[in-house]
Amino acid sequence: MSARREVSMQALPRAGRWAIYVSLAVVFAIACAFLSNWQFTRNEERSAQLALVEANYDATPVPLDELIPAGGQLDPGDQWHPVRLVGEYVADDQLLVRNRPHGGTSAFEVLVPFRLSDGRVLLIDRGWVAPGDDQPEPEAVPAPPEGQVTVIARLKPGEQLPSSGRTAPAGQVPTIHLPLVAESVSADAGEALEVSAYGVMASEDPAPATVPQSLESPSEDPGPHLSYAIQWILFAVMGFVFIGYVIRTERRHRREDAEESSRRRDRDAQDEDALLDAAGR
Repeated sequence: MSARREVSMQALPRAGRWAIYVSLAVVFAIACAFLSNWQFTRNEERSAQLALVEANYDATPVPLDELIPAGGQLDPGDQWHPVRLVGEYVADDQLLVRNRPHGGTSAFEVLVPFRLSDGRVLLIDRGWVAPGDDQPEPEAVPAPPEGQVTVIARLKPGEQLPSSGRTAPAGQVPTIHLPLVAESVSADAGEALEVSAYGVMASEDPAPATVPQSLESPSEDPGPHLSYAIQWILFAVMGFVFIGYVIRTERRHRREDAEESSRRRDRDAQDEDALLDAAGR
């Protein structure tokens, strides 16, 4: 049997090794450029979200018809814009959406359909309540005001169904998926429910004595995307710097080896001359 021969990088010609080093640096730089561009894109998206919130969040409330005409859809550019609603809550169709992260707990958000004077129904998220001390469900849920109410709410699009497929017990929903909410309330409210958006309550008039805790305003944190994008660019540069360092170190070692070999030959020659001189005497 022939002995197995291991081929190392040092066994390759110098030009071949350096070509491999540079190729690895180029591949690494391409990967870093892709990841950097992805982070720049995410930063642009986050900046657009922040600009949208800044433009709409404290805007003057308008009637729902101005933003969502009957049979229309919520324009993405109108997210977070306040609307002024006049009508009555359909309190019997109140729902809880579970597993919402508020107050350091898996809280519940309180959803109540709101029937406008023109017959349209918009789902209102009135805020959140904490789970009970000895049970997962809340101890009590503040009821909405009775009779005619004026509500100021900010519009948001509905959410997707959970990818995990999780469900919820009666009277609850796993997420604010508006078609699912329409199926979970009475037929009268479900048929008229707006399914392109719901409202996050800002105020009620008349205000009840107790209300759910208010939802937090959108975060103004731009996120780490820009810094991550710059880091990936620096990583790409560092890859070439490292390859340059490896090539430079190898050249220095080869030069030192050549100098050492030259000095050894000189010493051997001197020793040989000394032997010849001694033999000639």
